[in-house]
This record gives sequence, C-alpha cells and structure tokens, in this order.
Amino acid sequence: MKAVYKPGDGFDFFEEIGKIDQLCTALIGKMLPDGVHPSHFAIVLYLVRSGDGVTPLGLAQVTNVSKATISHSLKVLERREFIETRPSRHDARSKQVYLTDAGRSFCEQAVYVAARTFNKFLHDDDRQMMSDALPGLIAIRALLEKNREPVSGDEARQRDGEPDGVRSADVNAMLGRTGRG
Repeated sequence: MKAVYKPGDGFDFFEEIGKIDQLCTALIGKMLPDGVHPSHFAIVLYLVRSGDGVTPLGLAQVTNVSKATISHSLKVLERREFIETRPSRHDARSKQVYLTDAGRSFCEQAVYVAARTFNKFLHDDDRQMMSDALPGLIAIRALLEKNREPVSGDEARQRDGEPDGVRSADVNAMLGRTGRG
C-alpha cells in the first residue's frame, strides 16, 4: 500500500526531528562536564568516528557552523586537553586537529552515560521503532547533505502564484495544527 503524502508532511517530519534533536541535545548537555557543550561533544565524537587530522575548516563544514564558532570550540577543547592542533604536513598555512587520550576517555564516558540514560527509559518497543526508523533517517540525512540550498521564492512559484505543490491553505494548516507536542 502506497502512503498518502500531504503537502505539510515534509515540514511536520522535519519539525519533529528538530524537536527530537533539541530534547536530546538538552539531555546530553546535562550529562557533560561544566563548560563543555553538546557542540563540543559533537566535535570529539566526530573525531573518534572519522579519525584524526581533520582541518578546522573541515570540522566547520561537517558540523555546519562558522569558522569563528569552530575556532572557539577548538580552543575550549584544547584547554580541556581533549584535542590538540598541529601544523598540517601538507599545507603550512593550515592546521589539523588530533584527539588526545583524554579526549577519547571523555568521549567514552559521555557515550556510556548517555547509553545508560537512554536505557533507563527506552523499552523494547521503543528500541524496535528506532531500529526500524534508522535506515530511513540515514537516507533522509544523505538526501539533505546533497541538497543544502533552499529554492528561491521565484523558483518555488507555479503559474497560479502558489508555491510548488503547497497552497496557502496548506501553509495555514501546517501553522495552525493543534494537539501536537
């Protein structure tokens, strides 16, 4: 059976993911040491998963933050001795970021606490639902990574003056829905 897709479903889907991200980020933030933010943890986690030697610019791109923000975050992580930056072997103007043993230990501890916290309230049905959803979420993330630019207002308009596939009534319905968390 083919699912019936309504014009506001994409908006609602991503809005729910955004809410999940906010709630999860806030919860993880409560597990981290004072002065370490979830964005800092995300950098350390990325380095654990991808390996050392990433440039600050590369980190800014994968974390979707500005160069100034990544620079500040790297300074915080260096003061904590979770990372160190070294001159690039390939480009004297650039630096590369390396995880320290303290950074790996911090990451392992944070993941351990997060796993214990999630296990406290996730039940078998919840875990199954998450497991079932994961392949689709990975595919949607990959699709978003390939499509980072919004359409312009002119590009989105059809001949009848309505956004492509979305009518004003649809937008009003999306904004006026009640009974949602």
